[in-house]
Amino acid sequence: MTHPTETLRIQLACALRWAARLNLHESIANHFSVATSADGREFLINPYGKHFSRIRASELLLLNTEDPSRLDQPNAPDPTAWALHSALHRNQPHARCILHTHSKYATALACLKDSRLPPIEQNSMRFFERVVIDEGFDGMGLGEEAQRVSRLLGDKPVLLMGNHGLLIAAPTVAQAFDDLYYFERACEVYITALATGRELRVVSDEVARKTCRQWLDYTGFADKHFSALMGILDEEDSTYRT
Repeated sequence: MTHPTETLRIQLACALRWAARLNLHESIANHFSVATSADGREFLINPYGKHFSRIRASELLLLNTEDPSRLDQPNAPDPTAWALHSALHRNQPHARCILHTHSKYATALACLKDSRLPPIEQNSMRFFERVVIDEGFDGMGLGEEAQRVSRLLGDKPVLLMGNHGLLIAAPTVAQAFDDLYYFERACEVYITALATGRELRVVSDEVARKTCRQWLDYTGFADKHFSALMGILDEEDSTYRT
């Protein structure tokens, strides 16, 4: 039987590989993490300098939010990754998996003065009243900036980081990746619709809330989505598991 931590390693490696395939990554930047301990203080994260498309499960770093000495050791994590994700796992223990990207369309939305995502289609309605918008960007995610950002999330699954990018938090890797995929798709549709210069067809709050509830009642969807992604990688390049 596979050890729970090994399963998380494989799942996170799969998420990283698919983020690259879907062009949700950015060079060797951006960070994905998943908690391995009950209190969230031990977590796995992608290593510094490794491209998402080549990461293997065994290469993920196992860190502790209370042990910054890893920054002074060989194979140290990226400083911003350490600061932001350790603060998030420490302050938001319910957020087991945290995916931080600078994906194109979500970041474009984060650059608008009004960064709200209106309910114009089913994917955007999925996130109705489930997004926190950070309007206080104060530089790279180090020190106090990481602490500030980590306290904003609350019980929401999406933190849209103004002037920065996107952060997804979820109880599982599968749910986090499903949310990442669909939020980026929703942002793509919205930005594309804005580009037409024509008036948007925005549904009422009542319909948006109803559709959001329907999404949340669609049990098992994220797991099936992620299982399909793992199956594709298993057929095409199973090295992510090693």
